[in-house]
Amino acid sequence: MRFTSTPRGARLARRLTSHRLNEWGHPYTSATNETVTLITAELTANAVRHGHVPGRDFHLRLTGSDDVIRIEVTDTRSERLPAPETPSPDHESGRGLLLVAALADDWGVTRRATAPGKTVWAEFRDTEVLLG
Repeated sequence: MRFTSTPRGARLARRLTSHRLNEWGHPYTSATNETVTLITAELTANAVRHGHVPGRDFHLRLTGSDDVIRIEVTDTRSERLPAPETPSPDHESGRGLLLVAALADDWGVTRRATAPGKTVWAEFRDTEVLLG
């Protein structure tokens, strides 16, 4: 799905993720819904803040298998993401990738094959399915 590279676009992507997860059987208040929605919020906020190119949108892809949910956010900036570092306590930002790294079972960055830009992806293992 394509969204404008604005805070409103990031907010809509986050809401759509929560709705889609609910449709897939992960209720709004479940740990899976809340965690995957938070990961999506961080990745889309980064796409808007750091991956924005005027006139270009970002893309969100959400897929799920029996036990893994994958979030992919693609923007049109080609720079690689820096490794997440702990910011000093007085910084107001800089913790998004730390949250993604802490909440996701795996995550990374790949270059777009057919156009400029990159895809930041994260995978979340659904323990509710594994334990259910």
